[in-house]
Amino acid sequence: MPATIQPAIRNEYNALRDPGPAASAIVEALERSGHFPIHGGELSIVFVDDATIAGIHDRFMDDPSPTDVITFPADPEMESAGEIILSVDHARERAAELHEPFSRELTLYLVHGWLHLAGYDDRQPHEREQMRQAEKQALAVLDANGASSNFTLVEEK
Repeated sequence: MPATIQPAIRNEYNALRDPGPAASAIVEALERSGHFPIHGGELSIVFVDDATIAGIHDRFMDDPSPTDVITFPADPEMESAGEIILSVDHARERAAELHEPFSRELTLYLVHGWLHLAGYDDRQPHEREQMRQAEKQALAVLDANGASSNFTLVEEK
């Protein structure tokens, strides 16, 4: 049995209401399923705005545009399962465009980051198709475990 994953969740997005329980439930369900194993250790999950993720995107990938999710790989020597940085702004905008619930879109971003840590990529067309299939499977696992779409925003006035 692989080492367990300890989520370390940081919310840097003021309008996102305590994402810890939702993110932890997703991590637990994905880990327990065994379908998409990642290295054990601390899994850093950070919720940010578009400006923050654009800065990270520029610094580490030489692309100053905002993006949905950035994943940094595991470092077993440091007992790190990896890091997933999610743009809440991007999820809000994309959910509105697609007429999908915000929470489902943000859940998809967390799943996508997890799948990168599990070895999936999406740079080439055939890899993108494999990633999309894995996303569907992972979301089905979450749905079956009641662990999806539980992110909420603070009511705006």
